[in-house]
Parts: sequence; structure tokens; C-alpha cells
Amino acid sequence: MSGEAFLTQLRSCRDALVGFEPALYSGPDCVELAEELAATEKACAAARARAAARAAEAGAQSTRGFVDAGEWLARVTGSSRAEARAAIDTAAAVESCPTTKAALVSGSLSLEQAREIVATEAECPGSECELIALTTRAGLATLRDEGRKRRLAARDVDELHRTQHARRSLRHWRDGEGMVCLAAALPPELGVPVVNRLEAETDRVFRQAHRDGREEPREAYAADAFLRLFGKDGATRSRSAELVLVCDVRPYRRGHTHAGEICRIQGGGPVPVSVARELLEEDAFLKVVLHDGTRIDTVAHLGRHIPATLRTALELGAPPDFDGLSWQGCDRRYGLQWDHVDPVANDGPTSYENLKPRCPPHHRKKTEADRLAGLLGDALNAVAAKYSKSGRAPP
Repeated sequence: MSGEAFLTQLRSCRDALVGFEPALYSGPDCVELAEELAATEKACAAARARAAARAAEAGAQSTRGFVDAGEWLARVTGSSRAEARAAIDTAAAVESCPTTKAALVSGSLSLEQAREIVATEAECPGSECELIALTTRAGLATLRDEGRKRRLAARDVDELHRTQHARRSLRHWRDGEGMVCLAAALPPELGVPVVNRLEAETDRVFRQAHRDGREEPREAYAADAFLRLFGKDGATRSRSAELVLVCDVRPYRRGHTHAGEICRIQGGGPVPVSVARELLEEDAFLKVVLHDGTRIDTVAHLGRHIPATLRTALELGAPPDFDGLSWQGCDRRYGLQWDHVDPVANDGPTSYENLKPRCPPHHRKKTEADRLAGLLGDALNAVAAKYSKSGRAPP
């Protein structure tokens, strides 16, 4: 097909989109339309990036008065220069990953997903097909977590730690509304304790707001928590663990890891054994889990209260990675709630096997399903009656 014929088809498609009016279609039709438009949008973004990469290779953007191809593409797409440059680089990189390229041009992958896959494939050959399969059942956040985990595992842990330390940074600026904004990058042994304290305090702010009948985005609660921890008082009331260190027994004794062994900070990735030992020597609130690679034994307790030992085991995440909690239903890692798979009202135990993390919306949906299935007995009715007197919705 000639370039002119292709341009004619593109313009015809755009004219059809200009005339699209959602009110003329049923709800189910709009579901199907939205999904098809999403795939078309991804295919268009891929084609645009590939065309831009070809133009950049030929230096053709100069005919539009631009020296830099990224600046030209940013102008025509209304995006940032960094986003435009990343799109061009991704389009060039997928040429060495034919399976990813095929999925990208068909609209099965977004540019962001393709970028993550080709970056991981470059450092961890053989990852491409598994990561593409992951995109069919999980979101971008899960893909990024898996890609990062693979890339970090492929790096020399001592060199990785030196690079992380050299890249530490913190900057602040004012946005268009005069708000003070912060951005920081910290090595895991420094950043994870800060994040864990902040998340614990955010949960406390959320619970207080819920008791007061207030509902705001979690980001607003996190801002309040940040000020409580690092604002005027500068003191933390958090008594949860600042850091959880997971290490195989053998490398801890040996002083370094071999292939297949782990020494990592939960939620932060691998660290040298020497760093683990230094952390143990510091006066820090630290949880240490030394294990031989086997699963965590069942810990059971009747009632809703989760004992400290059980909570530690649960918050480690699934073995053998022990990489912290996550809820695959929507890729969230923070603000999760513990759900009894078999409800307590149905005599379900508070045990390792019966507790799963869920985000609040999915937790409420699961609770409603349990109620409809008759698994909650009179327990939920009692809670509902209690909250009806206060005029607030039950948790």
C-alpha cells in the first residue's frame, strides 16, 4: 500500500471517531467498543512510534524544523520530550524481539509494556515469552515488578548496591498551584524503612478518617501521615517493623550468596550479605528472617486478631521470594486488608492458609459475596445494626 493510500485510510478512521457518540449505543456495546478502541489505540501508538523511529533514522524531522526527533514527536503528540524519546527507543528496541514486536503492532501490548519486556529481555535472555504471557492476566504494575525482579537478580549484587548508593537523590519544586512537591530515590536499606513507616501511619490516618465518617483519596491520607512523621514534630509513633530482612541461612553464614540463594530486603530487592550484617549491627527496629528455603508452617489462631508472629509470616509474601504483600486483583501493594477466605462467622480460622490480602474495594465485594452465600450468619447483621445507629456505613 502506498503512503498516500495509507494516509487516506487513517484520515477516514479519524473522521469516524470524530462522529462517534456513545449515547447512541447500549452499555454492553460500549464495553466492547472501549476494549476494541483500546487495542486500536495501542496499535496506533506502536505504528506512530515506529514511523517516528524511521523518520529519526533518516533525520527527516529536520524538514519540520526540528533537530531532535524526540522534541519533534513530543510536539506533535502533546507529550513530554522524555515520553517521546522513550517511544522512539522502544520502537527501535523491539526489532530485536520479534515476538514482542508482533504483539505490539497487533495492539496486544502497549508501548509501556513492550518497553518493560525488551528491557528485561536484554538483561535476562529468555524472558520475553513469559512476560508477554503475564500481560494477559495481570496489569502493568505486576509486569514492572516481575521485570524488575528478574533484572535485579541478574545483576552482581555488590555492583548493584554501589550503583544504587551512587544514584541516591532528593529534589523538591513548586507546581503550578504553588504546592511543594518532592521526589526521592534511595537505596532499599534506606528507602524501605521510610516507606514502611509512612504506610503504617497512613493506615492509622485512614482508620481515624473512617471512624469520623470522612472519605478522601489514600494519597491525601498519605500526605497527612507524612506531616505527622516528618513535619513539625519530626517524630514517629510507628511501632511496626521498619525493615524486614530475608536471607538464606547458608549465605548468611558464608558471607555471600550463590546462584539460587537470596539475601533481600522485603519490598526492596537484593542486597549484599555484608549490608545485611551491617544492618544487624545498627540500632534499628529490624525483623530478620533466616530460613532454609522451605515453606512457612501453618500458624492458626481463633478469632479475628492476628498475632504478631502470624502477621510477620503473612507480610513476608509467598515463598521462595518473600517479596512482600501484593493483591493481584488490581496490582496494589499498599493499603491492603486481610480477608478471611473462609469467614470467621463461618468458623473460618485466623491462620496462614485462610488469610489473603485484598484491596478495600475487592474486600468489600468478597464480603458481600460471602453474605449472599449465607456464610456470615448473624455476625454481619450485628455489625450493620451497630453502624446504622451511628449513621455510617459499615467497614
